[in-house]
Amino acid sequence: MGALWDKLKKIKHIEIYLTVGFAIIILAIYLSTLGGGKKTEGQDTTENSQNFSSSVEYVDYLENKLESVLTSVKGAGQVNVIITLDSGFEYVYATKDETKTSADGGKVTTSQLIMVDGKPVLEKEIYPTIKGIVVTSSGAENISVKMNLLSALQTVVNVPNQNITILIGN
Repeated sequence: MGALWDKLKKIKHIEIYLTVGFAIIILAIYLSTLGGGKKTEGQDTTENSQNFSSSVEYVDYLENKLESVLTSVKGAGQVNVIITLDSGFEYVYATKDETKTSADGGKVTTSQLIMVDGKPVLEKEIYPTIKGIVVTSSGAENISVKMNLLSALQTVVNVPNQNITILIGN
C-alpha cells in the first residue's frame, strides 16, 4: 500500500486527474438516469393501445379516467364527469390513385382502396374531438378546488375554458 501511495504522489497534478475522473463518473450516472423514463418509438402508452369499438365506449373510458384523476384532487370529494363529442371516429384508408388521359384530352382520376387479405389498409384513425365537459364535484364550492379541477382538465384534454363547466355536486 505504501509503494502505491508513493507512486501516486509522484504524479504531477493528481488532484486535477481525480477531479476530472469523478466529474466523468457523475456525468455518466446523470445521463444514464435521464434517459430511463423516455419511451422508444415502438412503445405504446396505455391510452394509445386501447381499441374502442364505438364513440360511446371511448367516452365512457375518458369519463372514468377523468373521474379517477379529479377525485384525487385535494378537497374535490365525489366527482362525476360528462363528456360530449363533436363527432365520431374518422378512418382514413390507403388508396391507389390512377390518372388516365382520355382521347379528347380530359383527365380522369380514379381511387381504389388498397386491400390486404381482403381488408382495406387503415392509414390513420382520427379520434373524436371533445366538444364539452361538465364536472360535478362536492368540493367545488371552494374556489381553489374548482380552479385545481379546471387546471387538471386543461392539462389532460385540449378543450377551451368556455367548453368546460364545473358545478357544485351533492
